[in-house]
This record gives sequence, C-alpha cells and structure tokens, in this order.
Amino acid sequence: MAPLSHIKVIEFAGLAPVPFAGMMLADWGANVIRIDRVGGGGIDVLSRGKKSIAINLRSPQGVQLALRLIRSSRILKLGPDEIFAINPRCIVARLTGYGQTGAYSKLAGHDINYIAVAGALAGLGRAGENPTPPANILGDFAGGGMFCVVGILMALLEREKSGKGQVVDAAMIDGAAYLSTFEVKMKQAGLWNAPRGQNMLDSGAPFYDTYKTKDGKYVSVGAIEPQFYKLLLRGLNLPVEEYASKQLDTDEWGSTKQLFSDIFQSKTRKEWETIFEGTDACVAPVLEWDEVLESRHFKDRCGEGFKFDDWNPAVAPRLSRTPALDVNGRKGPEVGEHSVEVLARNGLSPQGIEALVNGGIVYTHKDKSRL
Repeated sequence: MAPLSHIKVIEFAGLAPVPFAGMMLADWGANVIRIDRVGGGGIDVLSRGKKSIAINLRSPQGVQLALRLIRSSRILKLGPDEIFAINPRCIVARLTGYGQTGAYSKLAGHDINYIAVAGALAGLGRAGENPTPPANILGDFAGGGMFCVVGILMALLEREKSGKGQVVDAAMIDGAAYLSTFEVKMKQAGLWNAPRGQNMLDSGAPFYDTYKTKDGKYVSVGAIEPQFYKLLLRGLNLPVEEYASKQLDTDEWGSTKQLFSDIFQSKTRKEWETIFEGTDACVAPVLEWDEVLESRHFKDRCGEGFKFDDWNPAVAPRLSRTPALDVNGRKGPEVGEHSVEVLARNGLSPQGIEALVNGGIVYTHKDKSRL
C-alpha cells in the first residue's frame, strides 16, 4: 500500500506548482480532490490520479459546500481561519511566490521573478551573457511544489505527536534560496567569487560544461576530480600529465575549453559515447526527452515499451517496501468529472446534488451546457 493512502487532500485549482504538489501527493497514494471553478476547464497536465469537483466558490452556497468537504480532509490549500474552526487537525498549505509576509507578498510574479529576487538567477548563465532561467524548474517545481510537499509531510509527522494541524507557508522565493545554500556557502568561503559563468560549476571550467558534437548534438562533461579528469584527457587523446597539472589554473581555462570544443566537434555523440563507455570520465550524452526512453540505463531502471506521448517520468524517490503508485497510464480528470461521486460520498442525496447542479453551484462534466 502506498505511504499516503490514508490521507485526504483538498486542492484548489491553481497554476503549475500547486497541481505539481497535489500530483506528488496523489502519486504516493493520497486521495486528492481538486476543486475546480465552474466554467473552468484549462488544461492541467499535472492532474493525474486526482478527482475533480467543480464548485462555484463565488456563491455562499458553494463556499459552504467546500467547507463541508474540508471537515473530513487532512490537508488543504486555502486560508486557515475558517478551516481550523471546523477541523483543527487540518494542515493548510499555502503555496505562493513571495510568501505570506514581506514587502512583495501581495505582488504578482512568476518563476523567473521569484528566483531573481531569491538570488538564484544571478548565478545562472554563461560569461558575458544575461542570466538564463532554467525554464520554470527551480522556482515553480523545486522551490515551490516540492518544498510544499516537504512542509506537508513535516506537518503530518508533527501532528502524530501534537494532534494539531498547522499552516505551511511554502514560498518559492524561500525554496529557491534554500536550494542555493551550497553556492552561498561557497561564496562565503571565497570559492565562488568570479563573475557569472567563470566559476568551476557554472560553465567556467572546461571540465564542467556541455560540448557540441559533429552531428549537432551535445555531451555533458563533469570531470571535477583529478582521477576523472585524467580519464577525460585520455579519451580526448590529449597529453594526460601536461593538462592534468593545469586543471585548476583558471588562466588556462579559456584556451583549454576551446581545445575541448574543437575535439568534441570532430566526432558524433554516439562515437563519444562509445569512447567513454564504461569509464569514470564523467561524460554523458545530453538526451532529449524522447531519447531518454531509448537509453539503456532507462530501460534497465524502468523497462521497455514506453511511448513518449503517454509516458510519465517515474516517481522519485523509490521506496523498497511501500512504493509510490505506477503513474504510467494514469489519466487526469475532466473538470467536474467526479462532482456527483464526491458529493454523494460526503452525504448529499441525489436530489440535493441535482439541485446544486441545476442551480449552477456545482458542475458535472456530463452537463456540457453549463460550461
């Protein structure tokens, strides 16, 4: 049985980090009920394993209906005051960009803004170029959704002792800064003080970067340790001792990187994979998503026969005794698909449910005329 199979979650439909947090909880077995807006229906690609009920929360009756669902819930993503009054064991997760307090707390923004203010964006990018955001992975999903789930799990563990719920203030700005702790401490130690793109781990060093190959593809190189760097040099057919002695000489990095670039462009990515296969040179292909499914390591870990169009990345981490649910083949709901089921399980009669639907308080996807 999945670890969170005893947990009920009420998720109020939102943008990427909120549904990602709900998806993670559902992947680990939680019963996630997403409250959608009547008249909604935007694509939510992170809705697998959830149930959808569509409620008009602008009406007093709709608000009361939502509170009725909350009475039996363990986790919620909405304001806490009314919720604790009816269920003091509820965990209220509030996932925002800037957090519940502070000068920016009421401002709109997106991932790029949050990681910028957190200090994380300034260090991302190549020398002489603008800071480059890593899509919306760092703020929305790592700093936001994932840390929201961490907070929820911590609150669940604490509740086992106190019997009380609490508020989880999950701010993407906090999460992005926390994820940057290593860089911060390296700067404080004087080990990461060159401008962006000129430090060891930000594409400044020739032994920690990506290189284009003859066929227009790329390989990644991460040969930091001296013994790994020597294996890299050997694979590139360069004088090992000559270049190994200058590995940390930053004055040599520019010319060495250009040399590496020229060499890598002399062969295809597949040829470089063959050269470095089975070695600890820390050279790996930069794979596109559809290529991941065909990689030998993926097949060893996850099996074969997956098609990219209906594939989901495996849930991480992997537990030996109580693993997460198998996410491949799990589909997301249509808006309001489970409205009748959810309301019936919460004690509403068929006549009462019909009245709510006819009154525009609740939408069920079978009633397309109400969209």
